[in-house]
Amino acid sequence: MTSTPGRPRGVLARRLVQLYTGLVLYGVSMGLMLRADLGLEPWSVLNQGISRHTGLSIGTVTVVFGALILLLWIPLRQRPGLGTVSNVVILGVVMDLTLARVPELSSLGARIPLLAFAIVLNGAATGLYISARFGPGPRDGLMTGLHLRTGRPVRLVRTCIEVTVLAAGFLLGGSVGAGTVVYALAIGPLAQFFLRRFAIAGLPSTPSRVVATGTSPARAILRE
Repeated sequence: MTSTPGRPRGVLARRLVQLYTGLVLYGVSMGLMLRADLGLEPWSVLNQGISRHTGLSIGTVTVVFGALILLLWIPLRQRPGLGTVSNVVILGVVMDLTLARVPELSSLGARIPLLAFAIVLNGAATGLYISARFGPGPRDGLMTGLHLRTGRPVRLVRTCIEVTVLAAGFLLGGSVGAGTVVYALAIGPLAQFFLRRFAIAGLPSTPSRVVATGTSPARAILRE
């Protein structure tokens, strides 16, 4: 792989490191949130609900569902990038590995700090992989694609998608709780902080499509 003019090879290497470090940490954070057992973020609620009804691991469901969402990109004319494809594969695999290595916890005194750590880790992972600029995750691309095709504000599209996903997951038996609320309130500010922290000089700090909407990318573009 060759570097492009004006962008040293070291910049490309840093982007790749940030991408894959971010995706791995994102998968770890998802597994830790599940082990905290205090409520999951919306897409994990849905994946957990599907997992309970199919017998597949939640990581496997995450991979399969991510691939299915990519099919919705076709009519929306979205183009996947390296980060998009990597997102589909890595998150679910790492989530299952994390669940295999981290035991279930019964003490609330251990689960609450674990939840807090998982949410902060999720914010850091978001900042890492988005700042690498290798393409959005499948769920983020679905959101921006619907925004571009419908003309509706990103925030409205995101809210409608996540409310629908959360409701479906809850009806399927996914875990909704205090952690779901804390995640919803904290992830925007955390992601915004880490997007600035991990921004790479010479690259746009945020995806241009979202900037054009006038809404905060930290609140608009998250995993997933």
